[in-house]
Amino acid sequence: MQNIEKKFWLEKFDCFSITGKDARKFVNGITTGNILNSENEVIKTCWLTPKGVMRALIEIIFLESNLEVIILVGNTHEIIDYFNQIIFPADDVIMSKPFLINRIQEIDESTSWRTYRPIFFKTEDKEFEIYKNKLNLLNPNDLKLWKINQAIPSLEREINGKNNPLELGLKDLIDFNKGCYLGQETMSKIKNVSSLKQEIRIWKSFESNLNLDVEDKNLYINSAKDISVGKITSIFKLDSQIKGLAMIKRKYLEEGSYFFSEIFGKVIINKSIGSIFI
Repeated sequence: MQNIEKKFWLEKFDCFSITGKDARKFVNGITTGNILNSENEVIKTCWLTPKGVMRALIEIIFLESNLEVIILVGNTHEIIDYFNQIIFPADDVIMSKPFLINRIQEIDESTSWRTYRPIFFKTEDKEFEIYKNKLNLLNPNDLKLWKINQAIPSLEREINGKNNPLELGLKDLIDFNKGCYLGQETMSKIKNVSSLKQEIRIWKSFESNLNLDVEDKNLYINSAKDISVGKITSIFKLDSQIKGLAMIKRKYLEEGSYFFSEIFGKVIINKSIGSIFI
């Protein structure tokens, strides 16, 4: 059999520490994951508005004396400011200033990005350079393309003050059985009545003559633009490849795998292997 070299995703992210005996309880009340009872050493979770809108994609590292909060996608200062604002005087919770952390994760094309456990190096770790140089790292363009194929949301694009994590295919990052947290009421309501209005999809264009002067980001059911079925949120162009992410109205998902964009012509849409919907 052919020996295929493993590929790795390396990226620097903002991180901050939360210490104190109430650290887990504090983070549990803010995020969608079960921080209190997690048996994992690293979990991914979401920070939402009270109305259930996605604000950040977060990773929590459980250490003996503290939690480390990694901002995978989100506004670090907004998160830290909010967390600081809701610490009560009685809470035994102390937050550090943000710092950078190197995050390394094995990836492949056929498995969700949430499958592999990442490892972390502080910027001052001497072992980091030695370890990094042994790996087959994705270059920046290949990493962008891989993230599109995984439907990993981006700030100001898919995380835009409108979409919720269930629409973004992040159902597995929400614990529906834990106690109260920000956005819980909306998440439970959507799940219980299966009322998702849209879902994230990967789109790909086959056109060579693109109408790049047009700013219409809508996707339509046909070239006559009779019905808008969704909106393009991300665009990635590399050589002949033109792909991106779009939010598609759920009621049109069974209309077929092809839609029409005034900019990109005929596009095919696919669900990512990383997306899990209700």
